[in-house]
Amino acid sequence: MLIRKDNQLKDTQREVFVFERRVFILIALVSISLFSIAVRYFNLQITEYELYRTASDRNRVHLQPIVANRGLIYDRNGVLLADNKPFYSLVIVPELSVDLAGTLRRVKDLIELSDTDESAFLQRLKRRVPYEAVPLRLRLSESEIAILAVHQHELPGVQVDARLARYYPKGSLFSHSLGYVGRISEEETRKLDQVSYRGAFFIGKVGIENQYESVLRGQVGYQNTETDAHGRVLRSLERVDPKAGKNLTLHLDSSLQEVAEKAMGNQRGALVAIDPLSGGILALVSLPTYDGNRFVEGISQKEFSKIRESKDGPLFNRAVQGQYPPGSTIKPAIGLAGLEAGLINADTEVADPGWYKLPGEDRLYRDWTLRIRGTGHAPRVNLEMAIAESCDVYFYDLARRLTIDGINNFVGQFGLGSRTGIDIPGEANGILPSAKWKLNTLGGPWFPGETLIVGIGQGYTLASPIQLANFAAIIATRGRRFVPNLVHFIGDERVFPKELTSVAAEDESWDLIHNAMLQVVHGERGSARTMSSNLKYMVAGKTGTAQVIGVAQGEFYDEDAVADRHRNHGLFIAFAPAEAPTIALAVIIENGGSSQVALPVAKAVIDSWLDEENKG
Repeated sequence: MLIRKDNQLKDTQREVFVFERRVFILIALVSISLFSIAVRYFNLQITEYELYRTASDRNRVHLQPIVANRGLIYDRNGVLLADNKPFYSLVIVPELSVDLAGTLRRVKDLIELSDTDESAFLQRLKRRVPYEAVPLRLRLSESEIAILAVHQHELPGVQVDARLARYYPKGSLFSHSLGYVGRISEEETRKLDQVSYRGAFFIGKVGIENQYESVLRGQVGYQNTETDAHGRVLRSLERVDPKAGKNLTLHLDSSLQEVAEKAMGNQRGALVAIDPLSGGILALVSLPTYDGNRFVEGISQKEFSKIRESKDGPLFNRAVQGQYPPGSTIKPAIGLAGLEAGLINADTEVADPGWYKLPGEDRLYRDWTLRIRGTGHAPRVNLEMAIAESCDVYFYDLARRLTIDGINNFVGQFGLGSRTGIDIPGEANGILPSAKWKLNTLGGPWFPGETLIVGIGQGYTLASPIQLANFAAIIATRGRRFVPNLVHFIGDERVFPKELTSVAAEDESWDLIHNAMLQVVHGERGSARTMSSNLKYMVAGKTGTAQVIGVAQGEFYDEDAVADRHRNHGLFIAFAPAEAPTIALAVIIENGGSSQVALPVAKAVIDSWLDEENKG
C-alpha cells in the first residue's frame, strides 16, 4: 500500500526487504567470523598445540650451559701452579636487545672496549645458539661493574656474569711447561665439539694446558630457567651439575725450578732435570720466558707482536723445541759404541799431536787444544782420558772406525735424533745423520770427513735439551730407558712411567764410561774440574761446546772477534750421586762461549736437589 505524505510516496515492503537482507548479511558475516575464530582456535589449541607450546616455552624457558671448573695443577710437593680465580665479565643476550648496534655504542660510552674485544664478540655472534649470552669484555673492574649497574635500564640484554678464569701464581716460572689457556678462536670453534664447549670462553693453547685439555676442562652442565619478558630469571626448572676437570700433579719441583732459573740469570738457554729412575721431569727451564697470565684474557695484537718478534724468542720453548749440536756431550755414547763393537778397550791408545788426518788426505781435523797449547792432550790418549779431557783426536779416529752407519745404529738407541715422547706438544726431532739420511734429505753422498765431525757431536747432528737430559739419564741407569713425562697423577690416579727397550752393553763397558765421566768433574785435568770445589757428593758429567759458525781450515775460533750471537754454545750433561743417581740433567747456554758457563748452573741445581733429598 502506498501512502502519500508531503507529496512523496513510501514503499514499506521494499524497506522491510532491504532491512531483512542487511540483517541476514550481517548475521552471515558474524557467523563466518565466529566460525573462523573457532577454526583458528581449534587449530591453535588442538591441531598445532605442541608446535605453539614449544615456541612459547622457547620464549619463556631457556637452556643455559654451566661451564665446569677447570682442573688445578700442582707440583710434586703440592704447590699450586695453575689456579682458577673469580672474575666478572660483560655479556650480551642479543635476543633481549632491541638495538644491538646502539647497545654496543652505549656500552663503549660507559666503559673501555678494545678492538680485540669487539671483534671477538662479533665472531662469537656467528656461532652462538639462541638466547646464549655472548661475552663482550672478559674482565671488569669494580668501578665498571658499578657504572653498568647504574645504567642497567639503558642496556637491555646486557648482563654482568660471574665466572672463573685461569691464574698462574708463579707467573712466568713454568710458562714453557704449563703453557696457558686463551680465548677460543674462530678457527678452533670450527674444529671443536660444540656440545662439550658450549658456554666456554677458554681453551688450552700450549704446554700441559693443551696436552691435557680433555682432562682439565671437565664436563659441561646445564639448567632450564624460566624468564620474564625482560629476560630476568624467575626460577630454575631443571639442573644438571657440571663435572669439574681433574687436577694434575706434576713431577716438577717448584723450588728446584726457581733455583735453576736464578742460576741461569739473564742468559739465553735451557735446562732439563730428570729423575733417571722414572723419566719424571724435575725442572724444565727455557729462557727468556713470558708470563702466561697475559694471554688468558686475550693479549692485544701490538703486545703479542712485540713478544713474538723479539730476537730473544721468549715464546720459543728451547727445552723441547731447540735444536743444537750436542758437541762433546755425545762422546760417552761414541765411546760405548766402540767398546761394544770390540774396536777399543780400556787400554787402547791413539796418538794425539793435536790434529787428525784421514788416510790419503791433507786436511787437518783439529783438536781444541791445538789453539791453546799448540799440541794435543798427551802423546798417547786412552778412552778415559779422551772423555775426561774431551780429546777430539781420539774420537775422530774412533768415529772413522765405527763408520757413520755404525754410529747411527748404536747412538740412536739413546733417543738422539728422535722425539722422546714427552707429554707436551711441539717437541722437535733433532738429527742423528746417516748416509741414507743425507741422500734423502740433501740429495748428496756421504763423505768420510763428515763421519769424523759427527764423532764429536758437530756437523749435521742436532739434539734438544730434553733429548740430552734423557741421554744422561740412560747413561746413569746403565741403559734403562723411560719416556720423559711431566704428569705424575691425574686426579688420584698415578701415571706410571713407560719403560722402553734398554740399551744393551757389558757391565765393564758401563763401568769404564761412568769412571771416565767421573774424571770429567773430579779428575785433575777434567774439563769440568772447576765444578768439584766443595762438592759433598760425586758427579759424573760431560762438557760440550757447540759451534754456531764454521771456522775455515787454517784459522782458529776467536771469541773476541765474533758477534755475541755467533759465539759458541756451552753445554753440560751430568748425573748425581754417581753411585746411585737420583737426578740427571742437561744445560745449554746459548752463545756462552764454552761449557764452563753451564757448570755453575748444573752445580746449583744438583746441590738444591740433593739437599732437599737429605732433608727429606
